[in-house]
Amino acid sequence: MSRVRPGRDDSPDRLYTVTGGRSRAGSDAFDVVTLVVAESDPVPGMQSEHAAILRMCRFPTAVVEVASGLGLPVSITRILLADLHATGRISARHPRPAYRLPDHDILEQVLVGLRSL
Repeated sequence: MSRVRPGRDDSPDRLYTVTGGRSRAGSDAFDVVTLVVAESDPVPGMQSEHAAILRMCRFPTAVVEVASGLGLPVSITRILLADLHATGRISARHPRPAYRLPDHDILEQVLVGLRSL
């Protein structure tokens, strides 16, 4: 995937402008492994970083990958994602674990069986 780097200026002034002066996302919905999926296409006049996120997230993409693609800190990316999430332009979900721990009752039965040996 090619990197989208709108502006690529990490000065505090630019970051302040990108987030509208906010320093927090307002919710904890996005951690670094949260998967983000675009629910709409970019529209004319949209902030360039928001448009870049929508293009990047046509398929499930982790927050950390979005931040890397934008060339922005994760904290700033989370604010931008919260904006898009609030307007319904993206959906977010945590990845499902690849495994499940065995049921507690089964583990108890195995322990009883091992003790009886």
